[in-house]
Amino acid sequence: MQIEPSDLFLERVLRWEKETPDRVYFTQPMGGGNVREYTWAEAVGEARRMAAHLASFGFPKGSRIAILSKNCAHFILSDLAIWMAGHVSVALYPTLSADTVSYILEHSESKLIFVGKLDEWENMKPGVPASMPRIAYSLSPKTDYPVWEDIVAKTEPLAGQPTRDADDTAILVYTSGSTGRPKAVEHTFRTMAAAARGFEEVLGPNPEERVLSYLPLAHAFERAVIEAMSFRTACHIYFAESLDTFVHDLQRARPTLFHSVPRLWLKFQQGVFRKMPEKKLKRLLKIPIVSGIVKRKILTGLGLDGVRIAASGSAPIPPELIQWYRDLGLELLEGYGMSENFSYSHVSVPGKTRVGYVGNANPSVEVKLSEEGEVLVKSPATMKSYYKEPELTAEAFTEDGFLRTGDRGELDEQGRLKITGRVKELFKTSKGKYIAPVPIENHINASSLIEQSCVMGSGQPQPFALIMLNEDLRGKVATASVRAEIDAALARLREEVNAKVPAWEQLELFAVVKEPWLIENGFLTPTLKIKRAVIEKRYTPLADGWYAGKKPVVWE
Repeated sequence: MQIEPSDLFLERVLRWEKETPDRVYFTQPMGGGNVREYTWAEAVGEARRMAAHLASFGFPKGSRIAILSKNCAHFILSDLAIWMAGHVSVALYPTLSADTVSYILEHSESKLIFVGKLDEWENMKPGVPASMPRIAYSLSPKTDYPVWEDIVAKTEPLAGQPTRDADDTAILVYTSGSTGRPKAVEHTFRTMAAAARGFEEVLGPNPEERVLSYLPLAHAFERAVIEAMSFRTACHIYFAESLDTFVHDLQRARPTLFHSVPRLWLKFQQGVFRKMPEKKLKRLLKIPIVSGIVKRKILTGLGLDGVRIAASGSAPIPPELIQWYRDLGLELLEGYGMSENFSYSHVSVPGKTRVGYVGNANPSVEVKLSEEGEVLVKSPATMKSYYKEPELTAEAFTEDGFLRTGDRGELDEQGRLKITGRVKELFKTSKGKYIAPVPIENHINASSLIEQSCVMGSGQPQPFALIMLNEDLRGKVATASVRAEIDAALARLREEVNAKVPAWEQLELFAVVKEPWLIENGFLTPTLKIKRAVIEKRYTPLADGWYAGKKPVVWE
């Protein structure tokens, strides 16, 4: 893929500033039901003014500037300002501990931090060096730091065409830390532009698209499919205000392109079941005239009635859940990518989908499987390096330049890829059989009873599954009669799952966990993937007792 200067992000943004100055770029909730809209002229104008302010600090070119914020208009404006000023953007997840904040700021050698829209700033604040300059957004917690609006009001904009070389480093993406300390993935303007151009070719987005930004912009996935796509196509970005207002935010945006992660697609489904029991819905969907009305009502209620393309990524999703949405008339596509290739690797497209497969390789992407079944990918969006980690960078690639993804996969006769788990997630039972947990978890997670599961059992005769019940059920298990019903339903589910897998993968038991797995308590990454090492450390000591009880379902 040949990247031209006109493909690069600052060039694209300056084009929209000139050609479509009055088109609305952002719709930002401001609280209390109020929103603020930014046109392209207003947005780029503010970025130019903040860029001039950053330049006034005299930092060396290529300095790292940090952003600690939930998604909002100023997050993207900060990226633009940092780039225009000649620097590198370092985004931090808004749910990190003070220790991890401190590690990232020190590792990246960040010179300044934007303190943005946050729920837990006081807990993270100790991780920021006292001497580090700080700039607050209008939506930030109350601080005594200089505020964005005040700065841009008194600063003259950076003039001319503030552009950057294609091979300059643009961002450091710190991985979500599911396997220890986060690594810093270094992307250039070229690698990011390649992903945006490729996604445009595959999905055909246009300036009339509406998208909702709510998954962390600190993650490569949201950076690629929301921010980068907006730079490429000038589409309209709506932001979510909070979890409590999410459905309203979604209905306001009525997105035409919408993506989510498996856990949230499951929560949407469970929300539908709360209003209409699963058996009743199945019955209504079989009635020809009624079926269409019910489907439209559900999608409208979710704010998804305007969706042209819906996608799931970040983690494996149960095929049954994909089919459920397709039965509603929403062709839920799967995508696959990593921080290391800016999420640009595979995506299923209408007309070529196969449930359970993430699709064919994207344009200019090559894929092959190693002898061990590891997925190897060569993409024009592949990272420059792991920042400050030359040995890790070298280990990440094969001799012929393919990225080692760490994922196990299969290719079908049409070249569509199926992810079957992580290479390092394989574990061995006492019978010497290797177990891949993800396919079994997908069978379990297809049940509306379940929110998350984790298959374990290294060194045991058979694997077992930890089960986190869905939110509604967790509030009801204190009642003995309800618990007995759930116990019986889980026993039946275990039998159904075991009927679908080989004998050596059949589950000895389900163990229902007491404590919800959350980002806040360290069981989930900021992108809602389970942290297996944390979960295994917490529950492995209990396993022998569970096996000894000889029950199909146990409760922690």
